[in-house]
Amino acid sequence: MTQVSTTSARGQSYLSKGPLVVIVNYQTFDLTLETLRAVAEELSGGQWSVVVTDNASPDGSGARLVEIVRANGWTDWCEVRLLPRNGGFAYGNNEAFPPGVDRDPAKPHIPERVLLLNPDTVVRPGAIAELMRFMDDHPQAGIVGSRLEDPDGTPQVSAFNFPTVLSEVEGGFRLGVVTRLLRKWMIAPPWRNDTHRCHWVAGACMLVRREVFEDIGMMDEGYFMYYEEVDFCLRAARKGWETWYVPAARVVHLVGQSSGVTDTKKPARRLPSYWFESRKRYFTKNHGIPYRILADLGWASGHIVHRLLRLLRGGKNADPPRLLRDFLTHAVGGRTG
Repeated sequence: MTQVSTTSARGQSYLSKGPLVVIVNYQTFDLTLETLRAVAEELSGGQWSVVVTDNASPDGSGARLVEIVRANGWTDWCEVRLLPRNGGFAYGNNEAFPPGVDRDPAKPHIPERVLLLNPDTVVRPGAIAELMRFMDDHPQAGIVGSRLEDPDGTPQVSAFNFPTVLSEVEGGFRLGVVTRLLRKWMIAPPWRNDTHRCHWVAGACMLVRREVFEDIGMMDEGYFMYYEEVDFCLRAARKGWETWYVPAARVVHLVGQSSGVTDTKKPARRLPSYWFESRKRYFTKNHGIPYRILADLGWASGHIVHRLLRLLRGGKNADPPRLLRDFLTHAVGGRTG
């Protein structure tokens, strides 16, 4: 029905007019293949299509995925697109479909539902159907996220609040009394097992309504990685769309396996420069430079107090290496967003 692409082909074809799953691969062949197998089981007999975009993986995993899709006979529902460069997470997702909407049925269009899915996820049975059901029953729900969990079923926090000056103060201090006072503004509040509205959900598994793309456009490719889904959900909220967390939809998330940054099972690694630049872009773009400076001061001052208290108490340092130095370097220099 649809050929497997070997070059960038934004908006050139879809396997069906039904919902679409987008998976971005970058040197994660084994993870992406397992995700595809789980998706194949979940979507059996449905009208879904899957597009895997490969961000110019230097290990050749994109070409291997092309071959495995052909070998398994998946080309009637799965397309692999080999992109010319590694443009980041937002770029990889955007390259799966056109940047705008053309209502002419003879031209490419955005499907009615788009599920953004990380390659380091495994979809539990019924999860995608649960997300779809909820969105069908709640017309103002523009974005719906699943419960993310460890392989043993331990839940991960995946429903969040938007970053603010107060959330940065709390994140810097990480002190009981400060956290209690600022609990309302915590970016990652304690996990809840009930369906509820939130500010944003993890981009590892995020179902988006077509009309959201019509209203706000695609993900901002100015973010290489991190904060792109926060920005996307904020833009949707400003247009009146609701974001919901649906824990009945369960998806295993092998945290940090695709990026190598947030793996909680290993010692903390130094944060890459693009994490700081993404944070900087988010605050500058959405709130302005003065607000970003306040957020920087709030986090840095809180973190310095946190470090002093940790030294006095003899506590273990679990922070990424050179965290404060890198933060200050990027706060003062780097791109302004």
